[in-house]
Amino acid sequence: MEEWVGERWHRFINGAADRSFASAAITLTEVSGAVALLYRAAGGAPGTRIVPAADMRIGGPRTWLQRLAGSGVRAALPRLDEETLALPPRIALFADSALNRDLYLWLAALAAAFVPSGRWAPDNLLATRLALQRCPGLRPRWERLRSAHLAQRRADALKLPAPDQAAEQRLQALLLADEGAAEATLLDEFEWHAQAPGLAPVWLWLQAVPPELAAGAGAKQEVRQPRAGNGAPPQAEDAELALAKKRRRTRQAKPANERAPLLLPSKTESLQSWSEHIPLDRGQDDEPDDEQAQAAADDMEQLTLSRDGVAGAARVKFDLDLPSASADDLPLGEGELLPEWDWKRQRLLPGHCQVQTLVTRPGASPLRPSPSLRRTARQVRRRLELLRAAPKWQRGCSEGEALDLDAWVRHLASVQAGGGSDPQIYARRQRGERSLATLLLADLSLSTDAYANNDARVIEVIRDALFVFGEALQACGDPFSMLGFSSVRRSQIRIQHLKSFEENWSGPVTARLAAIKPGYYTRMGAAIRLATKRLQQRPERQRLLLLLTDGKPNDLDVYEGRWGVEDTREAVLEARRAGLQPFCLSIDAEAPDYLPHIFGRQGWARVVRPSELPMRLAGIYGQLTR
Repeated sequence: MEEWVGERWHRFINGAADRSFASAAITLTEVSGAVALLYRAAGGAPGTRIVPAADMRIGGPRTWLQRLAGSGVRAALPRLDEETLALPPRIALFADSALNRDLYLWLAALAAAFVPSGRWAPDNLLATRLALQRCPGLRPRWERLRSAHLAQRRADALKLPAPDQAAEQRLQALLLADEGAAEATLLDEFEWHAQAPGLAPVWLWLQAVPPELAAGAGAKQEVRQPRAGNGAPPQAEDAELALAKKRRRTRQAKPANERAPLLLPSKTESLQSWSEHIPLDRGQDDEPDDEQAQAAADDMEQLTLSRDGVAGAARVKFDLDLPSASADDLPLGEGELLPEWDWKRQRLLPGHCQVQTLVTRPGASPLRPSPSLRRTARQVRRRLELLRAAPKWQRGCSEGEALDLDAWVRHLASVQAGGGSDPQIYARRQRGERSLATLLLADLSLSTDAYANNDARVIEVIRDALFVFGEALQACGDPFSMLGFSSVRRSQIRIQHLKSFEENWSGPVTARLAAIKPGYYTRMGAAIRLATKRLQQRPERQRLLLLLTDGKPNDLDVYEGRWGVEDTREAVLEARRAGLQPFCLSIDAEAPDYLPHIFGRQGWARVVRPSELPMRLAGIYGQLTR
């Protein structure tokens, strides 16, 4: 009964103390597309992720109802760091929903122009001017937002103590200063927002982050335990759970036994017994699964992360150690060193990755495809044969059966410039010799062991696609190669040899396809660089690099997150500079969030139903080789 009464009292008093306008609320999910588009169009970093912000402590006046309810002390404030733009999950600041929506757009434009230098007010004022220069159409919306926000601040300023009222007046003067000379005399008093803790947050500005807390993002890299494969969320997670993964402040702390290495631990507990002393971490909860852990994390201003040397058994469900030499696949050669892109320093790290090509041990049984898969292979083979036999358009001819619009535009430009060259503005069909080499690169990370749509495992779908593609290309006569890849840190990048350009499509090749198995992680940049080196050795005029994957680049070390995305993007750019044509096919539902940045708008495609991957692969191949 007490719990029932307490729950309803908590709900009632929090609803009564809530000063937001719930009926006009706008969520980040509703405007995520527009926010991302505006942020990148205004000059924001293309690799920055837009995520929901976590609550943090704020100042400002509170009503007696808020004091009674204990609310009004925390809010999700916008923040920008080197990897993410954290925006409030929900904005209900104004009674007009259009203003709440405009605030999301303004924060995106402000973040695109924001250059942190360690001073809160000058950085935001400079970013405001630059954002209005880049996006002049936002000025009316910004002025309406500023007027509405200043009206709220003026109403609340009367409830502040005298010292905070003076600081609030100076802050309002800064908000009103566009290009005024009085601005310089006010900036020195607002180096950090923490100097005036009683002031309400400035919702038109990005939150100030002191330099000592900026290292929190770096600390998380050392304590994070990424999932195997591409780190995709479990199937049970929906959009709401994904949105709950908020961006939080963190700091790194050493365990108690590492703080004073020269100070011996106390042995008092073991003096009265014959048993050996066992060190116990008194601050660690004995229960591994705490249902209140998420709520407790939301209540914390800052998370402290440390290594205690104990792996959570409930979180690690598999062993990713490399197999012994007697059980592993056979290495081909000594391996080779490849560079990797350091996106923070914007340079290649030479010899940073060790790549080893492996081949399946003898004894694997040949692949036995189902009758339906054989029918699909025959359909794809007939489609590719028709594409190969079809005549091609030769453009820029002096005579032909159709007008070449591109050549016509170039001819008009040369005539207007005073040139009198012979017009070669026609196109004609003719049969010519086909010069095409294709390398198919398949992701074999552990994430492919999961089931797709509760129908078949991803690794089985990839195996079927490789078989259909091999059957079709073997009949067409185009040279092709197949490789698989996975990784365990930068020193163990495993390239699975499936078929080389010189081999025929035969029993040993299909036996290797039957033997592929998922394992380890996804260091995609190194695999693309190795495939680029293989394709550069081919004499064909057109060289196509096709990548099959189910998620983002990922590995145990710093490769998780933006490092892996930027390195893979640089590897794709290197392949294009080498004259290759890279293209990615993904079955990941989150592919639109990162593949356009890596492969470009026209360099990727998503397969909604994994069972359609073989036919979709053939269609993409036909489009790219026309």
